Amino acid sequence: MATPVFSLDGHKVLVTGSARGLGESFVRALHAAGAQVAISDVLHERGEALAAELGARACYVPMDLDDPAAIEAGVALAASRLGGLDGLVNNGAITNSGGKTFDQLDIDVWDRVMRVNVRGTWLVTRAAQPHLAASGRGRVVNLASDTALWGAPRLLAYVASKGAVVSMTRSLARELGSDGITVNAIAPGLTLVEATEYVPAERHAHYLQGRAIQRPQIPDDVNAAVLFLLSRESGFITGQLLPVNGGFVMN
Repeated sequence: MATPVFSLDGHKVLVTGSARGLGESFVRALHAAGAQVAISDVLHERGEALAAELGARACYVPMDLDDPAAIEAGVALAASRLGGLDGLVNNGAITNSGGKTFDQLDIDVWDRVMRVNVRGTWLVTRAAQPHLAASGRGRVVNLASDTALWGAPRLLAYVASKGAVVSMTRSLARELGSDGITVNAIAPGLTLVEATEYVPAERHAHYLQGRAIQRPQIPDDVNAAVLFLLSRESGFITGQLLPVNGGFVMN
């Protein structure tokens, strides 16, 4: 992992969906930058192992983003164990609609994707808001996806959910600004992690050929954007969307 660009010494950050993949990469980068980190997921053994590996500045809290009560309990536990929260990374999400056309999607799949990706992001942010406000330097980073920017086919539920996250980011930024909380989103491209192993080779090739920087995207490519948006230096940036995808989509 690259040397951290920003110091987050003393920051207390909750990262959802962080037992593996991009979330795990964020946790490791945050820890390396000096932050205390609460890892949350439904993959309990992996989350606990990651917290144990990182040591005293990391803890694991179970959290099912499809369960409002579990969200409330998980955020409260994270704030208790860290002694507050001044950062939240809403990374947890599910795909579940990959490879199916819009008319093949099951209604239950659509609803679950929306509950986890959209409602879950809202509820975690709502539960964290008092802690973020109390810190005086609250930062929220939402994980969108560049699939919502170019309209990826055969992924409709996920794409729609991430488009909703982009819109939520802007609205939340206005509502939470009076608390001194910034809310921004990043939109990674297709990144080489466990969660994208199902993606067909043709889609990987489509991304590779369409990027201005023509190489595979790895988790480290996204870490610096998250660290910056959690840092003191980003305090006057809010309601923004930053694509991090090697120039596959450009704003």
